[in-house]
Amino acid sequence: MITDRLTRPVARLALAFAALAAVAVPATAQEGGKKKMDVDAIVDRGLEWLKKTQAPDGHWEAQGGQYPTSMTAMAGMCMLMHGSTLREGKYCDNIVKAVDWFMARSQASGLLGNPANPTESSRYTYGHGFGMLFLASVYGEEEDGDRRKKLEVMLKKAVEFCGKAQTDRGGWGYVSAKDGGNFDEGSTTITQLQGLRAARNAGIPVPKEIIDKATKYLHDCTTPRGGIIYSLAHGAAQAGQERPALTAAAVACAFSSGQYKDEYAKKWIKYCKENIPLRRGGGQDEYQSYYLSQALYVLGEDRYGDLFPKDAKDSWLTWSAYKKATFDDIQSSQNADGSWNGVGYVGPVFGTCINLTILQLDKATLPIYHR
Repeated sequence: MITDRLTRPVARLALAFAALAAVAVPATAQEGGKKKMDVDAIVDRGLEWLKKTQAPDGHWEAQGGQYPTSMTAMAGMCMLMHGSTLREGKYCDNIVKAVDWFMARSQASGLLGNPANPTESSRYTYGHGFGMLFLASVYGEEEDGDRRKKLEVMLKKAVEFCGKAQTDRGGWGYVSAKDGGNFDEGSTTITQLQGLRAARNAGIPVPKEIIDKATKYLHDCTTPRGGIIYSLAHGAAQAGQERPALTAAAVACAFSSGQYKDEYAKKWIKYCKENIPLRRGGGQDEYQSYYLSQALYVLGEDRYGDLFPKDAKDSWLTWSAYKKATFDDIQSSQNADGSWNGVGYVGPVFGTCINLTILQLDKATLPIYHR
């Protein structure tokens, strides 16, 4: 799975945010004697780097040509968050090329991506989930009748594939239940759920039973301490098995579906508060940062207090506290070319997409990230 350790195979896709040798980006304004960060300038430099690194056929990839489906979807989402669409905007052409790349590789089964790609054949559900998220986010902006119909068909088949790939316990594994011996785990389950909810937001029919089974799976993965465990394949959730990164992802997933006061979401929030420091730095999990930022953005400044009215206000989890604790680190770790490093097997496309997503949440451009 994707964890804050490098000891599991799929840690390739979301490796720890290690201490990076990077070039600081100079701030451009002064406020009260302190340099004020120019977030827009940082984002622009990151997006320009992504634009330059897009392959001629429209895809992005990790180091060594790995994970093109996931990387293309995540990079496309960053450009959508900036405000570009299929019709207009600075990165319109890049988004169109990425969508065309997906269209050319959609499988008859509904799977998004190419399972024959050796870098994805053993973990293709990640690309499928991120692909649904991206394509559902562009679907509503497509005005060309033929292309819109093709996207609709692709998304309907992708949802159907997702339902068939779900395990008996309600989760998903790195591959479909049939291909993976009914194995499931938390990180791919979150990816599928968020993609399915984006599809439903776009008007694509998503059977309620798929969502209900997946939601129950996350509930069943919750320990008495409120954290999410890696997998139910080897037994029930036990205290001590919790994964902070997965728990943060579960909060973001609950919020993206409008479950703001769900009792399980409240347990997950409390667990995150007690087990995930806001400040980033050496050893921080990029996957964890990706989802924790989404969850805290939705909490905003007051929602934590609404959920936990007995907690002292100075102890609340807030978006402003997260930004104060992390944005300087994001700024200082940006490379001179606009990218962010990603250690190990994944590399700068992934690291850049993670940080651009975090920095652009305040734009509130896409429904899946709305408060």
